[in-house]
Amino acid sequence: MTESEWPWTATVEVRVDDPTVADWIEQALRPEAAREVPRAHAELKRGRGGSLELSISARDSGAMRAALNTYLGWVHLSLATAKTARKPE
Repeated sequence: MTESEWPWTATVEVRVDDPTVADWIEQALRPEAAREVPRAHAELKRGRGGSLELSISARDSGAMRAALNTYLGWVHLSLATAKTARKPE
């Protein structure tokens, strides 16, 4: 049995009521997920309606922690921005 190059994996599903907000989050995260990072890899996949799945693979626990913290921070920032942008005047 051979060890995987990316033994640490995590999947985060983000669900929002409005598919447009899911589009915004995807657009914000897609460039970051496409970047090459030596110890971690991320993939985005759209689900039904307002869901977005973020899969992260990492070479070690430190890389996984850093990637999760980073991506969850970006998701939080994207949701806060969308909430502010959608406030009625």
